This record gives sequence, structure tokens and C-alpha cells, in this order.
Amino acid sequence: MTSPSQMSLFPLSVYMQRICPQKNEWRYYAMVIQPDLFGGAALMRRWGRIGAAGRIRLDLYANEGAAANALAALVRHRKKRGYRLVA
Repeated sequence: MTSPSQMSLFPLSVYMQRICPQKNEWRYYAMVIQPDLFGGAALMRRWGRIGAAGRIRLDLYANEGAAANALAALVRHRKKRGYRLVA
């Protein structure tokens, strides 16, 4: 079993939160890799305030490996911004 701060080797989905009550900040960032209709992969990102629908962005990649690399890079970037992985 992995701890909440450690990702699996090749995750297909990640959910992160940044909570700071002093700043009234309650944010989430969710990412999911899904196959597309043309044999590639799509990285769907959702983010916003916890409890709200938020925004959605869909990025297309040639294969699942490229999408997984992009997901890992985004996780590193979000961790630098204060987000924490949620199990």
C-alpha cells in the first residue's frame, strides 16, 4: 500500500488538493488518462475550488506513454505549487 504522498509507477489517474484555511483556499486538481477513438490517449484535467464543477481541459497524445509522461510532469509542477496527493 502506498502512502498518500507517493504515486504508483505509472498512474492513470491522480487527485490532488491544496488547502489553506488562512487564505480561504480550497483547491483541487484531478487528472485522468483515457484512450481516444484514434488509438492515442487523452489526458483530461479538471481543476477548481473544492465543491464546485471547476474547469476541464483535454490534451491529446500519440500514445498512453506520452500521456503518462505529461501527467508525471504536471504532478511535479503541482507539488511545487503546494498541492498534495490524495489517496
